[in-house]
Amino acid sequence: MAAQPSRGQKPFHIVSPLLESLPLSRAAGTKVYMKLENVQPTGSFKIRGIGHLCQEAAKKGCSHFVCSSGGSAGLAAAYVGQKLGVPVTVVVPSSTGPDTVRRLQEMEAEVEVSGQVWDDANRRALELVETKGWVSIHPFDHPLVWQGHASLVQELKDSLDTKPDAIVLAVGGGGLLAGVVAGLRQVGWQDTPIIAVETWGAHSFHAALEAGRLITLPDITSVAKCLGAKTVTARALECARECQVISQVVEDADAVRAVEQFLEDERMLVQPACGAALALLYTGRLQRLQREGRLRSPLASVVVVVCGGSSIRPAQLRALKSQLGLE
Repeated sequence: MAAQPSRGQKPFHIVSPLLESLPLSRAAGTKVYMKLENVQPTGSFKIRGIGHLCQEAAKKGCSHFVCSSGGSAGLAAAYVGQKLGVPVTVVVPSSTGPDTVRRLQEMEAEVEVSGQVWDDANRRALELVETKGWVSIHPFDHPLVWQGHASLVQELKDSLDTKPDAIVLAVGGGGLLAGVVAGLRQVGWQDTPIIAVETWGAHSFHAALEAGRLITLPDITSVAKCLGAKTVTARALECARECQVISQVVEDADAVRAVEQFLEDERMLVQPACGAALALLYTGRLQRLQREGRLRSPLASVVVVVCGGSSIRPAQLRALKSQLGLE
């Protein structure tokens, strides 16, 4: 079930806009709706699941949250902790930008830097749970997080006259995927295909699907650091067995080009993790899946989850383009 707040307790997320995108529709050859999670209070869908998990922990008398995050989940935990009056420590990897660290501190979170990638930061967070007795707010691997994310699908059900022919989303650790699958089951849309997109160098879900078991990548080499979990949650693999999940992997350059094109088309700046999902539509991958018989043809409509823009600034987009030789 999608998360239902207790009586008198409002969720921390908003009902995000669902808008048709004419440029994306032209590129994809079908009607495309954008679920704009980038306008959530902390700039990403993470506030749904993190908010629900924090609320439930606070009801049990939790005195301190600790969250390991490369950005979006930490921002959500800091925001919710501040609203609930619960102290928050966010452990970030060294790849986290100074702007994100500053924003965390502005929300009164204590920030600790540990390791180079999210997996390193998570090990440190678990140490703090063990030594200090704090409550872990996992960024993607917790049933309450998935329940919170499931609310996104209920909103789609409330807004659309008919179910979409596919949902396009980015996969990092697999929390959003798990939440969307939970939501699809709740509203009776479990036969709706999900196109799960990653970038090469952060493709732990794709690698796990190919191997038929969880795979740990040796390192995160993609610029889409918010997709940077070297191992996805085991629930993501279960989701792929329960529903039609189509795994796709795009190049970093395509993700960054999609970020730039989306800024031009829709006047919204999103991060490369979100650009991965958008790239599937901009590069003709959707039509290729139709030609291959993996998606129905014609498609009446698809929904793309515009998952977030909390960790990107114009200067960072320029730097990414330069890094990838796109200028």
